[in-house]
Amino acid sequence: MSEWIEIGKLSDIPQRGARCINTPIGRIAIFRTAKDDVYAIEDRCPHKGGPLSQGIVHGAQVTCPLHNWVFSLETGVAQGMDEGAARTFPLSCKDGRIFMDTAALQPATAPPLPR
Repeated sequence: MSEWIEIGKLSDIPQRGARCINTPIGRIAIFRTAKDDVYAIEDRCPHKGGPLSQGIVHGAQVTCPLHNWVFSLETGVAQGMDEGAARTFPLSCKDGRIFMDTAALQPATAPPLPR
């Protein structure tokens, strides 16, 4: 069953920045673009586990701070020649408040990280 819960305010996140929330399935980074769009993506690069929330936001993409892999904030898919994807989560923003669908917080199966 789907239930939308408030997770914060748009003003809590700097433009081209991120804030993290802890959930039963792990840390999720909430990104705000220069155009005030918001995206939620797991705070873990599928390449080496780097904290995506500490990456550089450009457009609707984030660059991993460890190895410069670029991920779409919309799809979580690695861009260019890189392969892999980070899990994304649906958000809604209304009147400056950010909401997340709790149905999306169900565990997903993911392949192990390469060593």
